[in-house]
Amino acid sequence: MSSEQLDAYLAANSYLGSPGGVTLVDYKTCKEIASGSFQGSQFPHLQRWYSHVSHLMATNPKFDRMGNEIPAGKAADLGSAPPAPKAGAAPKEAAPKKEAAAKKEAAPKKEAAPKKEGKKKEEKKEVKKDEPKAEDPEEARKKQLKKVIKEGGKRGVEIEGAADMGGLQFFCTSVDEVTGDLEMIIESIKAMNNEPIPGDEERKGCSKHIGKMIFSAGTEQLAVAAYVPEEKQGELECEEWLSAVLALFSGEVLTKDKTLSTGRVKADGNNNIFPLKIREPMILEANNFLRKKGLFPEDKDSDDDDMVFGDDDFPS
Repeated sequence: MSSEQLDAYLAANSYLGSPGGVTLVDYKTCKEIASGSFQGSQFPHLQRWYSHVSHLMATNPKFDRMGNEIPAGKAADLGSAPPAPKAGAAPKEAAPKKEAAAKKEAAPKKEAAPKKEGKKKEEKKEVKKDEPKAEDPEEARKKQLKKVIKEGGKRGVEIEGAADMGGLQFFCTSVDEVTGDLEMIIESIKAMNNEPIPGDEERKGCSKHIGKMIFSAGTEQLAVAAYVPEEKQGELECEEWLSAVLALFSGEVLTKDKTLSTGRVKADGNNNIFPLKIREPMILEANNFLRKKGLFPEDKDSDDDDMVFGDDDFPS
């Protein structure tokens, strides 16, 4: 299976072996993918899955945090994923087009005057059709918001699953549809925190009880938002977490609040600061800050595990 097929499948699915959680199918596939064999910027959905499953393999290789055996799972059908284009495919289709064009050019010789006049009219119509229409900024904004909310709702379920499987109470990740927009990154977190709708076919949000730092790379800046639920604010200060991460990359805090704070790092080519390039290092630093606070579950034998990462931290 190619990176293209995996990324296309994972764009609509959280896992390979089961829609509800990680399976041995995910572990096996993750092991078969060599580290650095694909670009995260080119395959964002594959990168998200690969990082998440790699963490679960390290922390829960055989059993989940509740003591249940990791299920075998069923191999995903990647047949619907678009295959990579084959070299030399396009030139084969060129011959019929040339033949059709030759027939059109031959026809006007019989009736020269009428055909030329008709052709001119057709050309004028084609020019009008090809003229680009300026998209209404307000309409474009609405379309983006719809995509942001959809992505946020889906990512919230993924965060909830990671918390349940890996004992996480804080989570750091990136989103794509926000494209560095500070207003949109707030809408993304709102979508992640939405309560599930009873009877809805697809779960959305569901991660309001989990602290999170979200990153989004745009052309001119990297937008960052930190969220800490009220019940966890005694363990971690939202503004402190965000400030510490931004300071390492010459960023600035824009809004300060105990629950939700935002900031950004502006692109600066002269100092080799590019949003997409610094995004992953910033996520690592956000996790390192949690480690220093003892809020990142790494030591399964710690006496504090039950207190910090117990069931009360992840209400159903």
